[in-house]
Amino acid sequence: MNWNTLISAKRFGLEEFHRERHENRSEFQRDYDRLVFSAPFRRLQNKTQVFPLPGSVFVHNRLTHSLEVSCVGRSLGNDVSKAIIARHPDLQNSFLPEIGSIVSAACLAHDLGNPPFGHSGERAISTYFSEGKGMALKEQLTAVQWEDLTHFEGNANAFRLLTHQFEGRRKGGFVLTYSTLASIVKYPFSSSLAGQKSKFGFFTTEEESFCRIAEELGMKKLNESPLKYARHPLVYLVEAADDICYQMMDIEDAHKLKILTTQETKDLLLSYFPEERQAHMLDTLHIVSDLNEQIAYLRSCVIGLLIRECTQAFLDNEEQILEGAFEGSLIKHISQLPATAYKHCADLSFEKIYRSRDVLDIELAGFRIISTLLELMIDAVCSPEKAYSQLLINRVSSQYNIKAPALYERIQAVLDYISGMTDVYALDLYRKINGNSLPAV
Repeated sequence: MNWNTLISAKRFGLEEFHRERHENRSEFQRDYDRLVFSAPFRRLQNKTQVFPLPGSVFVHNRLTHSLEVSCVGRSLGNDVSKAIIARHPDLQNSFLPEIGSIVSAACLAHDLGNPPFGHSGERAISTYFSEGKGMALKEQLTAVQWEDLTHFEGNANAFRLLTHQFEGRRKGGFVLTYSTLASIVKYPFSSSLAGQKSKFGFFTTEEESFCRIAEELGMKKLNESPLKYARHPLVYLVEAADDICYQMMDIEDAHKLKILTTQETKDLLLSYFPEERQAHMLDTLHIVSDLNEQIAYLRSCVIGLLIRECTQAFLDNEEQILEGAFEGSLIKHISQLPATAYKHCADLSFEKIYRSRDVLDIELAGFRIISTLLELMIDAVCSPEKAYSQLLINRVSSQYNIKAPALYERIQAVLDYISGMTDVYALDLYRKINGNSLPAV
């Protein structure tokens, strides 16, 4: 793969107008601004990150997480672009200096396709078809369509949200640049290759769109059928920014919620550094007495370290990345001391944070809510002649093609509708449908 073709300002859906626009604001900054002002991005403020949405203590939701990932992604992109240009001065007049803007925009968009209640929402959707009442629909769908549904994935759904022309909307979806779109697809292959981890990059309905982008950018095709491409290089930076932020911020949130003690948290964050640096950091901590401020300082030090480590990992493996031969994530290629500390944080997070009662309770509730809404809506689009079905169908926004002639299109419209909900909206609709809540009169 070649940097000159990998970064393109061509806009998806507006290809015929390419090269006509001349503005001071770069096309990739336009992507960022367009995402910030969009309704799906705004709705992330009411979607769970890890912990239940806040009561008296404010923790991260999908919106604040995405903004933080975007900041880290911008730093990674800027650092990488400077180093690559130093290696290859002939790229100075290309789009390479814009990598920071592209990665920053892609980071904003990386969670847009996640349904309410995080990963439990994804599991509720996929298991409805693989284990629940949706199994009865298998014979009415193609093998590829069935793979899409039983491996439902937020990343693939984000690509659909950004590129699909919903009813009454303009061609090209968000009309983002090709490079920004390619940078969010962590798993550039079809659902046939999803495997047990249920990871893939695009639904069968968006396969042609992804191919068009990949071919334009010169992304390396690894397999024709099932379709598989090598990742766009900037995906590694988006992934690294996400890995850095969720690990560090979940630990900080766990400290605020008293799941982790102050000493546990300090020990975790200090373990990324050699003893000499730890001594200097501990001296610096004495400047402030506020415990949350002390933890924030240590967290910022770790984020800075991991940005440098991931930048170096990318640069050390640039050739392999461009060849499509690089294995794993950048965070798995950092030096030994921070790598050991990161793994310890990940293990402890799984044990004490992700399996904590509050987190499990929200996952259980989310699973039940999404499963119920999905069951009712799928039944409605399969039997639209029923009176109750009509009530449900009439409640759906006109942008979703809920009355499409093909069953798979109707099912996708249901998934578009449900995955776009906030946690609060999904809970409110669930209560109303079950008769537990009535609108005020």
